[in-house]
Order: sequence, then C-alpha cells, then structure tokens
Amino acid sequence: MRKTAFFGALFCILCLSAGWFFFVGTSETRGPSPALSPSNQLKTFRLHDGLEIRLVASEPLVQDPVHIQFDADGRLWVVEMRGFMPDIDGIGEQEPVGRINILEDLDGDGTMDTSTIYLDSLIMPRALALVKNGALVVENGTLWWTEDLDGDWKADVKTAIDPDYAGSHLPEHSANGLLRAMDNWYYNAKSTFRYRLTGDGWLRDSTEFRGQWGISQDNFGRLIYNYNWSQLHGDLVPPNLLQRNPYHQPTTGIDHGLTVERRIYPIRPNLAINRGYIPGILDEEGKLQEFTAACAPFFYRGTALPEAFYGNVFVCEPSGNLIKRNQVIEEGINLRAIDPNPGTEFLASTDERFRPVNLCSGPDGALYIADMYRGLVQHGAYISPYLKEITLSRNLVLPINRGRIWRIVPKGWKARAAEHLSAIPSDQLVNRLAHPDGWQRDMAQRLLVEREDTTVITHLWKMAHQQRDSWGSLHALWTLQGLHALHPDSLLTFLKEENPYLAATALRLITSEPGATPDLQAKVLEAIQPFKQTNPSVLTLQMCLSASWFSPDVSQKLLVDLISQHRDVPLFRDAVLSSLGKDTFGFFQALSIHPDWHTSDQDGEIFVEMVALSILRHKDPTESQKLTESLAQLLESGKWTARPLLAAISLLSRNPSLDPIPLLHAPTLISSESPLLSPEQSVAIEQLFTWPGHIPTPPRASVTSVLSDKDLALFTQGRSHYLSACAGCHGSDGAGVKRMGPPLAGSEWVIGDEKQLSLIVLHGMEGPIEVNGVLYDSPEILPSMPAHTRLDDGTLASILTYIRNEWGNQAGAIERRFVATARNVTQGRVLPWSAEELRNYINRESPPSP
Repeated sequence: MRKTAFFGALFCILCLSAGWFFFVGTSETRGPSPALSPSNQLKTFRLHDGLEIRLVASEPLVQDPVHIQFDADGRLWVVEMRGFMPDIDGIGEQEPVGRINILEDLDGDGTMDTSTIYLDSLIMPRALALVKNGALVVENGTLWWTEDLDGDWKADVKTAIDPDYAGSHLPEHSANGLLRAMDNWYYNAKSTFRYRLTGDGWLRDSTEFRGQWGISQDNFGRLIYNYNWSQLHGDLVPPNLLQRNPYHQPTTGIDHGLTVERRIYPIRPNLAINRGYIPGILDEEGKLQEFTAACAPFFYRGTALPEAFYGNVFVCEPSGNLIKRNQVIEEGINLRAIDPNPGTEFLASTDERFRPVNLCSGPDGALYIADMYRGLVQHGAYISPYLKEITLSRNLVLPINRGRIWRIVPKGWKARAAEHLSAIPSDQLVNRLAHPDGWQRDMAQRLLVEREDTTVITHLWKMAHQQRDSWGSLHALWTLQGLHALHPDSLLTFLKEENPYLAATALRLITSEPGATPDLQAKVLEAIQPFKQTNPSVLTLQMCLSASWFSPDVSQKLLVDLISQHRDVPLFRDAVLSSLGKDTFGFFQALSIHPDWHTSDQDGEIFVEMVALSILRHKDPTESQKLTESLAQLLESGKWTARPLLAAISLLSRNPSLDPIPLLHAPTLISSESPLLSPEQSVAIEQLFTWPGHIPTPPRASVTSVLSDKDLALFTQGRSHYLSACAGCHGSDGAGVKRMGPPLAGSEWVIGDEKQLSLIVLHGMEGPIEVNGVLYDSPEILPSMPAHTRLDDGTLASILTYIRNEWGNQAGAIERRFVATARNVTQGRVLPWSAEELRNYINRESPPSP
C-alpha cells in the first residue's frame, strides 16, 4: 500500500474510532470518576502478595508531587508542580504557584506531620537534588542552586547555574532527574548535560542523551532510564567513554533496551488516554494494553522489601494507574529484564486518578510513590480532540492540587524514627558505605564528599580493602575520588581482584587520573594480563575503554588482543573503536597480521568494515592513501579483508553529504593495468576520493539513483545500525545466516509493501516464511525474529531504507514518520506475526482496487 493510501486510511480509522469510543463501554467507563479520599483510595489498590501500601502524606500537606527525595535526616523533599494543567487548555500554567515542600514525621509513626515550604513562587518546577545546605532546583527552564544559610529550612539564596538546562518549556520533553550518581556527577533524563560541584562552583559537562522522565542507577553505577513508549533502558558502559571517536557512531552500550516487554495489565478501564481512539490501544474492556506514559524507572536497592525485590526495577505507568515490576538479570556485560509475574502488575488501582509519577527509597529502605492524584495528566500541547472530549464529559479536569505519597512495605512492617546522618561524625559515617541498603551508601558518600574532610582518607582506604566482596569497596573508592585523594599505586592491588566490579572500577579510576608514567602503565598492564582472555565481563570491557590511556604501541596490542577474543560481541567492537587514537590504520595493519584474523567470519568482516569507515571518515590523506594501497595488495593476494574495505568505500561513495576524501596521488587500484575492480567498484572509488588531477563528478552512487540526497544520508546511517542489530542473523551481505535468519537480498518481504516490512521489525515474526520461492523454517532459521520496538523510529527508518536499497534491492526509502504511524496504529499488538496473519492483515488494510 502506498504511503498516501496508508495515511488516508489511518485518518479514517482515527475519526471512526474516536466517535465509536464515545458511545460504548460500561457506566464505569462512560460516567464520572470522582476523586476519592485517601482512605477510600487505599481500598482500590491491588498489590503483590505479602506487601501492603500505606499513606505517608496527602493534601493539603502535599499537592501535585512530581519528584520526591529524602534528605540525610529523614525529611522528605517534594517538588510540587501545582501549576500543571489547571484547566483543559492549560491556561494559567505559567503562574508562579509551584513549590519545594519539606515533609517531616515528628513522632516516627510513618506518617508525615509537618510541612515546611523551602522555596515557593516557582513556575513548573520539575526536579530536585539535595546538595550541602540546600538543593539544586529546576524551575522555569533554569537550573538553580539554592541555599539555606540560617538553618530554618527555607531558601535564602537562589543562584542560576544553567539558564538553558530544561531545553524545552514542555514538561514531558524537558530535562529532569538530577540523579547524583556513584561517580559524583549529577545526571539527567532528556538531556545531554551532567553537572558537578567543584571548588570553583558548578561544572557543566556534555554527556550522552538519556531517557525522558526520571533516572536511576544500579549498584555498579550504571544509569537506568526510559521513554514513554519503552519502559526500560540503561547504559552498559560508564558515561562518556563510548563516543570518544568522532569518526565512529556506536550503536550499543548506551540506551540499551533491557526488555522489549510493553504489555501492561490494568485492573480498570483507561479510556481517558491520549490515543485511546486508535484500534488496539485498548482491549475489549477499555483497558490499556501497553505502555504509553512509562516514566520514573527506579532500581530498588533497599532492604525493607523481601530479598526477591532487591535489584528489581519498578516503572510507573500513570495512564494505566499502575506500577510494573521488572526483574533484572545480568549476563556477562549484558543486562536484561523480565516480568516475574506476567499478567499481574506489582501495584494497580481501580481509581482512575491514581497517577504514580515518581519513586524513591528512603532511610528505612521502603519503596515510596509520588501520586499526583488527578484526572488529567496529559499536557495541553499534546491533548487530542478525543482526550479533550472524554475528559470533559467524565469530569476529570477537577479537582486539582491534590496529591498523595505512599509507602510500600511488607505486611506487619513497623516504622522507625529516622536517624540524623548529618550529625554522624565522618569517621563513623565511613561505615555506612558498606551498608546493605543502597540509599544509606549513596547518602554516606554524598555527605563525606561534601564535607571535604580529609581526616577520613585512611578510614576510606581501610574500608576499600576490607569490603572487597561488597559494594562498600566501590563507594569507598568513589568517595576518595570525590575528595581528590586517589593514589593510582594504591589502586593496583584491586586490579587483581576476582570481583570484576571492583577491578573494573579500579581500572577506570586509574586510567581517568593524570600522570600515566611508563612505570605505572607497566604495572597496570601486568595486573590485567591474566584477565585478558576471560569471558566478557565488566573488567574486560573496561580494558577496551581504558586502552587509550596506555602508550600507542601498548594500546594497539591490547585492543587487537581484546577484539580478537571478543569480536562476536557488538559492544566490544564499539568499545575498541571508541579507544582508537589517531593511528587507526596502524591498528588495522596490526589486526591484519594477527593469527586470529587469517580467516574470515561474519563478525570479523563487520568489524573490519567499521574500522575502515572510521579511517575514511577521518579524511587524513596519508591514512586514506595507505588504506587504498593496502586494498590493492589485499585484492592481488585474494585476502578476505578486501571485501569489507570495498564495502566501506561503496557505502561512503553513496553519501552525498560527505565531501570527497583527499588522497596524495592516484590510487594504485585505478592506475593498475590489472582488473582488480569491477566497474561499479571503480566508480565508487572515483566518486569517493579526490587526488591531484581528479575531481569527482556528480551524481554519486548511481546504483541508488532511486534515492534522493536526503534518503542516501539515511541509507548510510542505516548500514551502521544494521551491522549491530541485524547482520548477526541476516549477514553483512544480506544473504542470510544458516540457523539464524533468511536472506534479505531480493526478498519480497523487504522490497514489497513498506507497511508490511515496518510491522515485521516492530513486532517480530515467527514460524515458517517463504523467500524467493524457498521455504525457511526451524532449525534452518531461528523459530522467531524478535521485535525491535525498543529502537526509535529514526533508527528503524534508516535500517529499513538501507536493506531496501542494498544488495541489488531498489525499493525506495522509508521515512521516520511512516514508521511512527505504523507503530501507533498497531500499538496494542504484543505478539509476533506469522506470515499468513501478516498478509491477511495487510490485505484487509489495503484491499485491491476495483
């Protein structure tokens, strides 16, 4: 079906669906959904067996909470976005009615008794981080450092740190989070910046883009975040170490999808959602079928809940009135998550106004929930006509300025009075770094670093050595780093630890400190040598990321050895390329003579092509000249490495946005009398390179003339993503891989209906499939192809554009908007397609013309 027909059909579906939903459903779904008192709301919850939910605070003590955080003495700080959507049109949203509220439980019974307004008259505040005697606060798009100078818990000073922090005035698309991570930096969701307190004030540094609303960390300090449509993402590598090579764009490691699970199980109808008119979003009972507003992922490191919950990630879904639980499984360097109780959510409510938007833990190790408690949670900039009408008809706009804080604990759990950690002497506070509860460890580290008390340095080193088998050792080392008290020689002993987290942390810290003397480099190299050939782990991965710290010759050998051992792991390929210095061609030469690279394999060819692309994008005339001369020698000798070099040249020659690459003189490949190249390969070289007496003549890449310049740029982006996400099953040449996946070259599934292809990558496919007259089935190929919903629309569009126009395919590009529409129309689908089912679906959606 053509794009115009697809979008036209979609428009009709949306209109019909919107009208249909207004007149069906039970009285519960059609009628008003009145606000409940906290005691009545408590009766609406269904919670995991053995646990109970308790009220901590409610209106008028707290109103419109969007972020909660405990301080060192057990007070609960609440960001109140009281200006959010005062009416259906958002009129009055810019009124300064937001505030930072401090709640305190004076009698230790678990319920907050008093409220102190730390800061008010704020416009749409959205994030908070406690720092020293005050807090970082995000308000009206600006990051402020606020301080309480006289101890009355009211801000006396408000200093702008970054006026451009938020990046957008829209609350669901502006920076937020302010997580103080283990490495002493403050990280954010929906942002490319991080912040750190230094002696001279606040330092802003660029970092990778992460998530949408809310950010957390695991015990190792890996960052966890998500997007409204994809519930759980995270980093597999430390920040700012995977994208150091400007000529290589990694596709793994950062923004890793821990799960493709999007199915949710509300216990009430959820008609009042923005896209409720789209078929498949809601089931027959009007219940939301998958995430549309996933936010605030929280990696639970507390001790109040049973042990089975430790290390789980809880994700809020305010549109579905629930919280999902994910069990995180660590497999080498990879993290994945599963739903331990499919079909039943960790917490769900029949109260439509239950809106969990933020989670935290506290000194008691319990799990706390910020419940915005309102009917309307969609921002006015994105309210569809459907949502507006159904919200008004069901009286969901008012009341506003309510809110609840809930605590989840085991049944029979008893609250205890909060300790005052701020009053604990520094030498005693060091012991908290080994506390079994993550909140205690994080708070102790923060307080020790902020106090700048160098008298505890000896205690910290002792802690690091005594707690080698616990997370306390890592916190001790990062505290020392925060106090500028690290001694690389003292870290050497940790490199030999069997605990890979400790060894990786020590290596990361050593190689991030200045002063890499030859003697220190030799000692570090000797310490890590025994682990170089082990299975992939956080330590071997850190070796790749830290390799550039060594001298060029040592770095090159280390990287060659590591990639030779782990070239089948995409993340290792990206990590090695990130660590390559200026002499990338020298690395290629060393790789070529290594005994493990004498014969070809799929993963080896992928990596060599990635290296060649990095060399060519650098546009260094000397390196590029060497590469072309090396290619001539490889072709003459029949070496397999010529194939990925030619593939890289062919790919870049099709990119109209890439200026020609200069060479010192005409390449041997062109001047040679031997026919080393095919006519197409000769054209690619003549179009990609320029040399004295030769200037490439447009048009470039005539083999893909069906694509516009914009499409060609998308095509070249798609190759990088394809190599990481798809080549393992379908081959770098699109010919398929035995026992993995069928061919894509010439496949009617690839060059045929673009909507059909989009649905395959979005939801996956299972069972037998016929390609070019050949039937493929298990065990010839895998029994099913996984869904790729965790990849964003732009990435999927680039991959699909690439595979539809490579290996002889010429089927045109697929736009990002087209993938987004296909995703929306079929959002309710959670199972992979069978070939017959998908064909039937496409035929129903696009009947033949009369």
